[in-house]
Amino acid sequence: MHVPAEVSAAAGEAAVLPCTFTHPHRHYDGPLTAIWRAGEPYAGPQVFRCAAARGSELCQTALSLHGRFRLLGNPRRNDLSLRVERLALADDGRYFCRVEFAGNIHDRYESRHGVRLRVTAAPRIVNISVLPGPVHAFRALCTAEGEPPPTLGWSGPTLGNQSATLSGLGQGHSHQVTAELPALVHDGRYTCTASNSLGRAEASIYLFRVHGAPGASAIALLLGALSLKALLLLCVLAARAAARRSLENPVTQDTAPRPQAQESNYENLSQMSPRDPAAPMCSP
Repeated sequence: MHVPAEVSAAAGEAAVLPCTFTHPHRHYDGPLTAIWRAGEPYAGPQVFRCAAARGSELCQTALSLHGRFRLLGNPRRNDLSLRVERLALADDGRYFCRVEFAGNIHDRYESRHGVRLRVTAAPRIVNISVLPGPVHAFRALCTAEGEPPPTLGWSGPTLGNQSATLSGLGQGHSHQVTAELPALVHDGRYTCTASNSLGRAEASIYLFRVHGAPGASAIALLLGALSLKALLLLCVLAARAAARRSLENPVTQDTAPRPQAQESNYENLSQMSPRDPAAPMCSP
């Protein structure tokens, strides 16, 4: 079996895994089977299998994982070359070609070392999240993938631009890395940046602290591309909370109380008296 040591291609594109072989038969027109495995020889899972009937040049496909593997070579011409479509990072690894001639259990040949398929990809941030931290603070996690594995960094209030604390490769995903920002103590925008030799990606979170209510709490919002809409939503929620507090704790007045409208599930902020406490306002 003859295969190259490595084939490299970018994610989303196609790759060809060459494989040719020789055998002791001067001429063989009997049934044969062509197989490609992933991971390890002889016992690895099959990703492609086809069979050719006696005297036929056509190798009829019996297995093509996810429909992305296609035989390019002709087994009758000692060629088992395989094409892999729509590459993903998960396709990265070793592949092993094999041919089986019918009639003799020893008349089977498989590459021992295989061909390494190396899939490259620019960085992509797959998750960014905010979790509760110690002493009423927050911590942030950022996970990105790419090949070569990307370098992660955080920037934000009082941080400047600095490398993040890496928590190692993502579990079960050798092309993923995760970085933690252990304490978000200042309001503002925190940005995670992933970079490798093929490109750069970034995503942001915004931390705002809402003050003025008993036991004031901090609210962390993951805004991303919808940051403006999320900010407006925060303003509406804050205004409705302030209106609810004014209804629950009315200001003492010397004059006779005025008739109040029937309670509703929705507060009509436009009918608030000028003497009522003003609701927090926000502008984009």
